[in-house]
Amino acid sequence: MGKSWATLGVDLLLEPAGSGGLRRGLTDALRDAVRTGRLAPGTPLPSSRTLATDLGIARNTVADAYADLVAEGWLTARQGSGTRVAERAAERTVVPSASIATAPRRREPDRPIHNLIPGTPDLAAFPRAEWLKAARRALTAAPSHALGYGDPRGRPELRTALADYLSRARGVRAAPDSVLICAGFSQGLQILGQVLRSRGAHTVAVESYGLDAHWKLLTDAGLVTHPLPYDELATDTRTLFDAGAVLLTPAHQFPMGMPLHPDRRSAAVDWARRTGGLVLEDDYDGEFRYDRQPVGALQGLDPDHVVYLGTASKSLAPGLRLGWMVLPPALMEECVAAKGRVDTCGVLDQLTLTEFLTSGAYDRHVRSARLRYRRRRDALVTALAARAPDVQVTGIAAGLHAVLRLPPGSEQSVVQAAAWQGLALHGLSALRHEHAVTEPVDALVVGYGTPPDHAWAAALEALCRVLP
Repeated sequence: MGKSWATLGVDLLLEPAGSGGLRRGLTDALRDAVRTGRLAPGTPLPSSRTLATDLGIARNTVADAYADLVAEGWLTARQGSGTRVAERAAERTVVPSASIATAPRRREPDRPIHNLIPGTPDLAAFPRAEWLKAARRALTAAPSHALGYGDPRGRPELRTALADYLSRARGVRAAPDSVLICAGFSQGLQILGQVLRSRGAHTVAVESYGLDAHWKLLTDAGLVTHPLPYDELATDTRTLFDAGAVLLTPAHQFPMGMPLHPDRRSAAVDWARRTGGLVLEDDYDGEFRYDRQPVGALQGLDPDHVVYLGTASKSLAPGLRLGWMVLPPALMEECVAAKGRVDTCGVLDQLTLTEFLTSGAYDRHVRSARLRYRRRRDALVTALAARAPDVQVTGIAAGLHAVLRLPPGSEQSVVQAAAWQGLALHGLSALRHEHAVTEPVDALVVGYGTPPDHAWAAALEALCRVLP
């Protein structure tokens, strides 16, 4: 079945052949074209629909062949740029005038094909059309003075909309005057670090597992981070003593995936009331839950001693740099002073998010994303049960990542093998506090929210190949 295509300026003869069926024949033909240099690195390939029409075969056959070659590293597939020949050097045929053959290069581990690092949603699924509509409505309705230097707490329209949404969806006890808009979680934690240090605090208790970038923000403020023990009930808040504050992810511990046990929630609040300390609640992915009822915000137990922090980073996109804190009344003035006396978040994005929330578009987007991520999680669990039955999957009732328990001593070798396969992921040890007393566990932390929909199957296939 010798055919050629001329779409997008590409003219290439393909000979899908062999006894393994059309999919295998097409895969072999494309692989051979890349390997021999007939398809140069960076060459765009036709869409699966176009190539299927040109070759007179089913579109799914072409899509499956493309996915196989993406998983192997011969092709790349990215939202907005289609399918292309990967930049990795392929083995090329030696021309008669050449005296030395070009050897295949190994893939550089810092240039992944698939990204399974936790912490980022599917950016290709950002609701561009709805966001643009909201932006137009918001800008049309905005008074001229809204475009000037604003209240350092953020636009009052957004603070009002967030107070309503957080009360309804997360059980937060908030009034507009208690909300402070910030440029994501990191700025919020920087502000709180400055306030705690100015109040004379020296130590902040943290969880044994988490992001070292957050711990560093606290140490940069002159604070010492002290990791709390972790066990089957999640972080042990009964061991809080002389810390000035504690940073927790109570709804869905990052990265282990467990909610904080009710007794531990009460212990944290009781400690704060008794000592005057603060609980800093990072509700980083509270909207995403699958097999359980939502776990309400810890802040609802005691708004005077718990600071609630949330962002649009997981629900929409981290690039928006929109976050919020719900503060005890006694903290607002100090936090405004630490932030600076001018609003540092873009007014247009604040007004757009306000419109997105009040119009119901935010709720619709979250519901749609929740279904999409649940399907991905289910596909991950199913694939691991079939391909790697000895790998235990935990922390999957909520969120955008899963923890894959590995045989003892195997974590580093699996992470290294993944890197050479073009697969970026975290080992659990990379998220463990250096002073944690909790017994180390070999595991992977797999972010299944990050790949775009069209690349998820190939990313999952690549993951299964590197598991023991």
